[in-house]
Amino acid sequence: MTYDDRAIAAAFHATNNLGYPLLHDEGIKHFEAYGVKNEDYKPGDSGYGIPHPGILVVSPDGIVRAKFADPGFRQRPSFEEIYNALTAE
Repeated sequence: MTYDDRAIAAAFHATNNLGYPLLHDEGIKHFEAYGVKNEDYKPGDSGYGIPHPGILVVSPDGIVRAKFADPGFRQRPSFEEIYNALTAE
């Protein structure tokens, strides 16, 4: 999901042949609802609306099953951490 302009997102999608849809977060409503918007940037800043890097796992019925978001972009969860979180139930 991106808050980038639709034309920019469409060009990125086409150039990289992603093979899956790229979602557009109009007005950063979803980033705010999921609690992943980076609060370091205020309205008017060039980075306003950028989310913390992360992964949301959403079930087909719309339930967020797992959320991994870290303030730093260098820390990413391992596949094992994600798998364990999803199979812990």
